[in-house]
Amino acid sequence: MTSNSVLVGDSHLPLRDVVAAELRRLILDGSLEPGERLVEDRLAQLLGVSRNPIREAMRVLEAEGFLDVVSRRGAFVAKLSGRQADDLFHVRLALEPLGARLAASAEERETSLLARAWAILDLVNSSGPEEDLDTLSTLHTELHSLIFEMTRNDYLIAIAIPMVKRGQWLLRQAAPLQNPDAWAEHHGLIAAIEAGDADLAEAAARHHVLNVRSTIRPRLDQA
Repeated sequence: MTSNSVLVGDSHLPLRDVVAAELRRLILDGSLEPGERLVEDRLAQLLGVSRNPIREAMRVLEAEGFLDVVSRRGAFVAKLSGRQADDLFHVRLALEPLGARLAASAEERETSLLARAWAILDLVNSSGPEEDLDTLSTLHTELHSLIFEMTRNDYLIAIAIPMVKRGQWLLRQAAPLQNPDAWAEHHGLIAAIEAGDADLAEAAARHHVLNVRSTIRPRLDQA
């Protein structure tokens, strides 16, 4: 593991959440590599916290699919196989079109969430390929999370947000997020939601997931 982390002990947020976010970032940017064993003492020293929030954060990341915990052996950074990627896309194809439809069908438009979605797209458009991949990956995850939040469906949100975060890992490894064309489809998706066109929003979301899958899957086979 490379030493790209920051001390998190001084944050005002709950330590479990802060540590989980930092460990997730280390996994996403490759500092913690797939298959690497996580040692609580080492991580506690690295992040400037005690072992308890490390242990709690690891349970969060295990639930999200970022870690595999093996009895009497410990926690390891999960390896995302081609089969797992296929499974993830099957779930995305079920949930993302549904989320887009429900977001567009909401009786009251979530104007603040829509404004943030457009702000993300404007930021990506203005920054272009010069924006770092970590930032683009985080923005992409936030954008897709916003769509589910627009549904106001707590059950769907609880199921979908962990999937979105796991998808961030996959995109971070294999998708050309620094290519402006990779973001173009989001404009039509958000516009359809804003217009309240449920059929178009659902179709746009499905088309987007299928395009991402067609881009990523061959790269995983080559890895």
